[in-house]
Amino acid sequence: MTFIPQNYITPTVKNLPPSGIRKFFDLVSGAKDIISLGVGEPDFVSPWHVREACVYSLEKGYTMYTSNFGLPELRSAIAKYLDKRFDVLYDDKKEIIVTVGASEAVDMALRTICSPGDEILIPEPCYVSYKPCVVLAGAVPVAIPTSDVDEFKLTPEVIETYITPRTKGIVISYPNNPTGAIMTREELAAISKVLIKHNLVVISDEIYAELTYAGTHTCIASLPDMKDRTILISGMSKAFAMTGWRIGYVAAHEDFIQNMVKIHQYTMLCAPIMGQKAAIEAFSSCFDEVSRMIEEYDQRRRIILKRMRDMGLSVVEPKGAFYIFPSIKNTGLSSEEFAGRLLKEGKVAVVPGSAFAECGEGFIRCSYASSVKQIMEAMDRMERFVSKLIN
Repeated sequence: MTFIPQNYITPTVKNLPPSGIRKFFDLVSGAKDIISLGVGEPDFVSPWHVREACVYSLEKGYTMYTSNFGLPELRSAIAKYLDKRFDVLYDDKKEIIVTVGASEAVDMALRTICSPGDEILIPEPCYVSYKPCVVLAGAVPVAIPTSDVDEFKLTPEVIETYITPRTKGIVISYPNNPTGAIMTREELAAISKVLIKHNLVVISDEIYAELTYAGTHTCIASLPDMKDRTILISGMSKAFAMTGWRIGYVAAHEDFIQNMVKIHQYTMLCAPIMGQKAAIEAFSSCFDEVSRMIEEYDQRRRIILKRMRDMGLSVVEPKGAFYIFPSIKNTGLSSEEFAGRLLKEGKVAVVPGSAFAECGEGFIRCSYASSVKQIMEAMDRMERFVSKLIN
C-alpha cells in the first residue's frame, strides 16, 4: 500500500494559512537592491554588555539546563522591572516563567485557558500568530475589527457586542503590531470594566511596552481588580534588540503559572541558559542604551510619518512599537497588489495589511526599524511609485 503523508496531517494544521509576513520576507531574501520595511526586527545589535555576558557564561561553562521556571536571578530581575516600570508586583518564585520568546508564552497561555468551543476575542489588525494559536488550542477566535477612524483602539461598547456566553478571554496587544496604536490608562480602565463585568481572562502581549512615544505605557494588570485575571506577556526582543536570543517571559497568578509550566516543561523544557544570563545583564546595565534606541526610533517615526503624508497617503500617527500603517485605498490597489507592485517596481518591501486581518485590507505595514538613510531612500522610491497612482 502506498503511504501518503498528506493523509496523516490533521485538518486543523492543514487549514492554517501561512504567515503573510514571512511570505514577503521570503520574497526579499537574496534579492538585490531591495529595501525591506517588512520584518519587525531592530536594526541595532544587542548591547555589548549583553553579548559579553553571554560569552562570559560560555567561558564559565554555563551550558546546562535551568529550572523549568528559568534562572532565579532572571525571574527576580523581571519582577523588579515590572514593579519599577509598570507598577505591578509579582512573586518571582511563583508567578513568573522565563519562556522561549514571547511567542511561546502566547501559545502556552492560550493552551492553558482554552477548552473546545471556548471563544477568544482578538482585536484586529493584530500580530499574525494570535488566531492560529487559538485554533491550535482548540478554541474559536472571534475577531473584533478596529479602524483608523478610532485610531485602531478598542472601546468598551465594541467589546460588549462581541461577548457571548462562550467567551473565555481576550488577547490585547498595545502598543500594537501592525498599527502602532497605543491605549492610555483611562482608555484601558474603561475597557477593564467590561472585562471584569463578564469575568474574562486577559492575555496582554506587552512586548512593545518600552516603545511608547506619547505618554507612558500602562500595564493593564496594574489597574484595579485586573492583576489576577491578566496573563502578562513580554520579552527582550524589541526594546533590548535581542530578537535572536529568544528570551521572553510570562507573569500571572500562581494558578495560571503552575499550569502553564506543565506545557513548558513537556515542550520547551527551558530557555537557553546563555540567553538567560544575557537577559540578566540587560536588566542590570542596558537601560541607557534602550533609551538611545527609543530616541532613534522616535526620530525615524516622525520622518516616515511626514514623508507618507507628504506623498498623499492617509496615516494615523503611530504612537508606539516601530510600525506605521498607512491607508493605500486612494491608489485603487488592494493591499496585496500594492505590496507586490511596490516590491517589483519600486524595490521596497512592505507587508499587506490584509496579512493582519480582513479589516487590514486597504493598508500596508511598514517597519521603521531601519536606518534613517534607508528609510529616506525607501520613501523616495515609494513616493515615485505612489505618484503614478494618485496623480
